[in-house]
Amino acid sequence: MADADAVPALDTDALLDDPDIRIIVCCGSGGVGKTTTAAALGVRAAERGRKVVVLTIDPARRLAQSMGIETLDNVPRRVEGIETRGSGELHAMMLDMKRTFDEIVEAHADGERARAILENPFYQSLSAGFAGTQEYMAMEKLGQLRAREEWDLIVVDTPPSRSALDFLDAPKRLGSFLDGKFIKLLMAPAKMGGRAGMKFLNVGMSMMTGTLGKLLGGQFLRDVQTFVAAMDTMFGGFRTRADATYQLLQAPGTAFLVVATPERDALREAAYFVERLAAEDMPLAGLVLNRVHGSEAARLSAESALAAAENLDATGIVDQTAGKAGLREPADSPAAGTAQTTDTTDTSDLAGAATADPSAGVAAADPSEHASESERASEHASDPTFVEPASVEQLTAGLLHLHAERMQVVAREQHTRDRFTALHPEVAVTAVAALPGDVHDLAGLRAIGDRLATGSAPAGAA
Repeated sequence: MADADAVPALDTDALLDDPDIRIIVCCGSGGVGKTTTAAALGVRAAERGRKVVVLTIDPARRLAQSMGIETLDNVPRRVEGIETRGSGELHAMMLDMKRTFDEIVEAHADGERARAILENPFYQSLSAGFAGTQEYMAMEKLGQLRAREEWDLIVVDTPPSRSALDFLDAPKRLGSFLDGKFIKLLMAPAKMGGRAGMKFLNVGMSMMTGTLGKLLGGQFLRDVQTFVAAMDTMFGGFRTRADATYQLLQAPGTAFLVVATPERDALREAAYFVERLAAEDMPLAGLVLNRVHGSEAARLSAESALAAAENLDATGIVDQTAGKAGLREPADSPAAGTAQTTDTTDTSDLAGAATADPSAGVAAADPSEHASESERASEHASDPTFVEPASVEQLTAGLLHLHAERMQVVAREQHTRDRFTALHPEVAVTAVAALPGDVHDLAGLRAIGDRLATGSAPAGAA
């Protein structure tokens, strides 16, 4: 097991308080808590006096619910209820991929050309769901927010992609698409212009258009050609802005937080991302290890708990019908035969009870009471919903089994974490204890923020 003291601790409060840090990017594989982490960091930074905007690309809209906003859209909206120091504020927004694309077109094309692009069927398909468009538009929106100089800090929740690396790869992929041979071929007639262009289109492209027309449909191909002709002057702008945003992510004012859970696949993805950030010279602040399990009774090992539970299971329970909780002799005990044929209650107890209350023995021997007990037992046997009450020993054994399972989970998570830290001992880590339920309000986000700041891995998790 790795030495926990040797792993550098991630100080998230120092990161949030640093005025030179203007962008924090939360990245990681899907389902590890990026959205909650980004929101919690935004709340904590605002309440510590910074003017913050949180940009989320999460389609589940959990961020809006936790912040008390009915809907999030492409416009930053102020979050109420922030208990801030000084001039701190919190705004939140959700990326509208198509609306962001439309805004780019409207900003970089004249009215007539912009209208032609926005109404083009191929553009509508591209802006609504082309592979990589969401990630690229997240980069565009980040660049727009940073250029406005309206916020001290921008916290970005990266898209829930198949791979966290898609966020970094999207600008290059879109650039490759715009620079591809197919696009250049479609752009050639428009660039040649006039009669020469028409001649090229009608003669030089006849074979290509005929083949593609059969595969894709003639109307679709014409829509693509119209789109490319209209967008020709904007392609360079896409690449320029993508390069500028990429450089912004490499700047010292940006900090990446890799978010993961203590599970093998999530930490493997986190390791890939750490290596990729290093290769791209992008500043990594550290790892947020989310939903870490532990136990306040960590001194009781899983093996000891299982051994104790097995001992209770093996000895069994005494005389449940009499309502007494105790241990009965094992089957191979010399006293076992006697215990099976006689009442397990000590005779001196019966004598004492009779002396104290002479009527007790008569009441115990009342045939009508035995009959009623038999009737109740018969009723319970015929009732499929009846559950025999558990004894103290049964409950104790069950709790010991649960504790053993929890300690096994703790050990497995620690082993997985140790493998990551062995590969990347330089990466600062903060561990966030698993909460019993979902985060659904500002109070929950504050609780996560506290755990982020203190590295509150529960007892037994480190």
